[in-house]
Amino acid sequence: MRRYGKNPDEDDIRTRPNPKGSRPRTNIRPKHEDASEGMVLTVDRGRLTCLVGERVVMAMKARELGRKAAVVGDRVSIVGDLTGAKDTLARIVRIAPRTSLLRRTADDDDPYERVIVANADQLAIVTALADPEPRPRLIDRALVAAYDGGLEPLLVLTKSDLASAEPLLETYRPLGVRYVVTRHDELAGGADAERVRELLKDRTTAFVGHSGVGKTTLVNSLVADDRQRITGLVNSVTGRGRHTTVSALALPLAKADGWVVDTPGIRSFGLAHIDPSRVILAFPDLVPGTEGCPRACSHDEPECALDAWVAEGHADPARLYSLRRLLATRERHEGD
Repeated sequence: MRRYGKNPDEDDIRTRPNPKGSRPRTNIRPKHEDASEGMVLTVDRGRLTCLVGERVVMAMKARELGRKAAVVGDRVSIVGDLTGAKDTLARIVRIAPRTSLLRRTADDDDPYERVIVANADQLAIVTALADPEPRPRLIDRALVAAYDGGLEPLLVLTKSDLASAEPLLETYRPLGVRYVVTRHDELAGGADAERVRELLKDRTTAFVGHSGVGKTTLVNSLVADDRQRITGLVNSVTGRGRHTTVSALALPLAKADGWVVDTPGIRSFGLAHIDPSRVILAFPDLVPGTEGCPRACSHDEPECALDAWVAEGHADPARLYSLRRLLATRERHEGD
């Protein structure tokens, strides 16, 4: 039985109160025209440390951003308490479009993409020449991620006092990738630190590498004394470093304009998020050899022209092997 007539008066209708308050819901969101601009320095369990002007402000993501997450390096708009005082919390209401994005997956079969750094200009791939031994496969993967994300790669070779850099440079010098070789005893205020600093001036540089390669030691030589992070030692049994950096952190470059972003040491660098057709871009020494390839060549088939190109001495066979390993793991992922 209908309670009201066909055209009831408004006074006859009982309006139930909003159980969550008297203000009706609306899809209209504030424009936050008075928001201040800032940069995300680090993220820890939902709390984001941001630099707003000269103040360090703790903030959280506003609900209207939905699932969109801010990462280290993001340029954001912030409202609320921006004093930076203890126990204050501001809100991030906008994330500016990103100019670059460094991403990785845990492995090549992992569909979950992890964003490491946003808006970095270059990627410093830190590799020890000994203790632990260099791993060219990781370098190749990091190069793929750098080119795909819009970052310029920089190869940083550490611990040259323990082993020569030439065997590794023979592979990567022909690629035109910028590189710098450092010694452990020349980092703390030494000449090597200054040479690295020159390559980072006026840029935002993300540092990646295995644990134990000296990445955090290198970062500490480039930032102010009160910004330095804890370093660890390499396990003499496993040859692996101990994780001392547990979250990415942006730090201002000392004695010059620029930012360095120290990231946790990685065991693997998955590329499940990258289109296989773009992997070849990280191998510029092999690209000319693909001109004779058949259309839609996978670069891992009998008709591929790269085999003859490499056999003629135009490129290192190890590079072709690395390319095909990357492509094979990507194809397995796509077939799952």
